[in-house]
Amino acid sequence: MNMLNIALPKGRLGEKVYDMFEKAGFACPSIKENNRKLIFENEACGVRYFWVKPSDVAIYVERGAADIGVAGKDILLEYAPDVYELYDLDIGKCRMAVAAKADFCDDPRRTLKVATKFSNIAKNYYDSLGRDIDIIHLNGSIEIAPILGLSDVIVDIVETGTTLKENNLTVVETIVPISARLIANKANFKFKNTQIEQIVQSIAAQTGGKK
Repeated sequence: MNMLNIALPKGRLGEKVYDMFEKAGFACPSIKENNRKLIFENEACGVRYFWVKPSDVAIYVERGAADIGVAGKDILLEYAPDVYELYDLDIGKCRMAVAAKADFCDDPRRTLKVATKFSNIAKNYYDSLGRDIDIIHLNGSIEIAPILGLSDVIVDIVETGTTLKENNLTVVETIVPISARLIANKANFKFKNTQIEQIVQSIAAQTGGKK
């Protein structure tokens, strides 16, 4: 049997995803042991799981080191990896949004300063509006940018909105809903189609969706 290589995002989301794979009949009990291993195999089920940083899952899948994996829609939109997007797992739900100080009023006559770690998503969104922007790429603590006058608005992932409220920011616009997606390497999908389709069908049944 061909081993199916599956890239899981580290953290709570990855643990939820593994539970879905386990219910689909692709269990690997050693993954739940308390250790620092990153790769886990179950030859009987023909699966090899490995934990990677969430933003790296799509790279492993695109390059073929993983046959399938789970990545957030934000990563797929930002980096546009050349992969198949097979299924919306309906977990890890949040949204990509524009936020600003409560008293912010956009003046279309001047360039809008946008702080974000999602530069491509921000650029594509504002291009669609025909809005002239200056992107300030940051890697963390995006919320303080408008407070310190570095930017007018931010483009970031919003889950509960608590961090925004605590920093006196408010959502101005929702760009796109985000959730975890099952993705596949395009070439490997053809060779391991039976196993992959079995997983997709089972997960679809678990989430009440239809493949």
